Amino acid sequence: MSMNQQDLNPDSTTDVDDVTDVEKELIKECEDIWRDMEECQNKLSLVGTETLTDSNAQLSLLIMQAKHLTAELSQWQKETPKIIPLNEDVLVTLGTEEFQKLRYDLEMVVSTIQSKNEKLKEDLEREQQWLDEQEQIMKSLNGVHSELKKQILQFSESRIFNELKTKMLNIKEYKAKLLLTLGEFLEEHFPLPDAKNKRKKKNTQEATIQLITLHEMLEILINKLFDVPHDPYVKISDSFWPPYVELLLRNGIALRHPEDPTRIRLEAFHQ
Repeated sequence: MSMNQQDLNPDSTTDVDDVTDVEKELIKECEDIWRDMEECQNKLSLVGTETLTDSNAQLSLLIMQAKHLTAELSQWQKETPKIIPLNEDVLVTLGTEEFQKLRYDLEMVVSTIQSKNEKLKEDLEREQQWLDEQEQIMKSLNGVHSELKKQILQFSESRIFNELKTKMLNIKEYKAKLLLTLGEFLEEHFPLPDAKNKRKKKNTQEATIQLITLHEMLEILINKLFDVPHDPYVKISDSFWPPYVELLLRNGIALRHPEDPTRIRLEAFHQ
């Protein structure tokens, strides 16, 4: 045991020196604080008894803190530091206390981390449940969107078909109206030759031929043009009154076949 004490004596001397150094540093710090306090008191004495502003109130607070530190410094200066004997039993006791304290701190840390992990796990489960619900809602909305898109497409096609059908009916009605107006105009201004003109003809066979009106001639040419566009020519029959045929040719309404002069066609004004 005496050997252990001799071995521990150099360390004890070193610890005493360390305590002395700590005491000197503490005294120096207190002196600096005391110096700052004196400066604050000098500034306060210059201010006088005027009403304290915000900066003066802060100065007063600093002075109170300096007085408190000064009193604490005086208390520490009155006390004599206790030097703990550094033998084996004391070191074991201190080590045990530090170890228990460290163990307690670590247990607190572990408990805190476990609590946080449990909370994070609950938050994760809640967020996962919310994500699943959102995905289900998104899936339902996509289904509804697809159905609405199909309905809109069907409605659009049906609407376009109805509009085209209405336009076609309007065009047919307009066409019928135009043909009726054209027929009335042609019958009024381009009538067939009367019976007197027929009797004047020398050829009795020609007089018995049933002539068609200019309106009927135009209808034949129009129907041929649209029904057989690749061969729109019509044979000039005896029912075609020659003056009306010549009228159509001279005014560019009808054209002769380049190889067969007995065939004519309507000029394609729509192209």
